[in-house]
Amino acid sequence: MLYAPQSCRSLEALSQQIKTRKKIGRPRLPKGEAKGRIVPVRFSWEDLKAVELAAKANNQTVSAWIRGAVHASISG
Repeated sequence: MLYAPQSCRSLEALSQQIKTRKKIGRPRLPKGEAKGRIVPVRFSWEDLKAVELAAKANNQTVSAWIRGAVHASISG
């Protein structure tokens, strides 16, 4: 016989294992600790090159440089 039906006991144990299995991946951050939402933005090729050069000159990532520029513009 190629297939032997499983007993109810083994099916219960399997379903219990599935319920108690740890989730994979990074755990969720506590409320208020996440940076915020991701905002997709498109730049022209020239603007992107200028942003990359400015970020590199300040030893920052492009994202950090853009956040700083937006914050400086909002703050006045």
